[in-house]
Amino acid sequence: MKNPNVQEVYCTTREAAQMLGVSLRTVQLWVESGVLKAWKTDGGHRRLPLSAVNELIQQRMGKGQAPAPASNMFNILVLEDDEDMAKLYQMTMDEWHIPIQVTFVPSVFEALIVIGRGQPDLLITDLKMPGVDGFEIIKLLRNDEALKDLDIVVVTALNRSEIEDKGSLPSDIMVFTKPVSFDQLLGYIKACLAHKKITEK
Repeated sequence: MKNPNVQEVYCTTREAAQMLGVSLRTVQLWVESGVLKAWKTDGGHRRLPLSAVNELIQQRMGKGQAPAPASNMFNILVLEDDEDMAKLYQMTMDEWHIPIQVTFVPSVFEALIVIGRGQPDLLITDLKMPGVDGFEIIKLLRNDEALKDLDIVVVTALNRSEIEDKGSLPSDIMVFTKPVSFDQLLGYIKACLAHKKITEK
């Protein structure tokens, strides 16, 4: 936004973070992903339209907030816009009886809100979604110093060549092909749980 409306009231990213109840880094991620529009002053400082911030606050209040990550659990964030697929994840994971807390979100926008409230231990994401897709959120997270080490699993119907055509993925990201093998996913999560216990000792 290069030419701000003179009738609009603007705020700083820090002020927006305080109003939204999230970290400054989260607001910066939202701006970079296009969730929040912003313009830069001549001095290079971001300014956000207050109306856009208020709209975002209303959206968050209307949809309710996901539970904050539990410190004694392995926190998993599942980004899946297909409602039936999300229900399948939920029903299957409920039967695992392992110490996990799972949060489901249908969009990158909501995923960034959850991540802003507390970094999960694992992000499971699809790649093909309306608007900002899985490729974009992975790029945003990997470019963020505080979030670059977040464990990410991709579950996608795209084959390897299609993924390469869209810019590929970082080599450390595990890719499962749809329909996902929940036995393999459970094995991966159990390995993550074991690693977390070792690193916390």
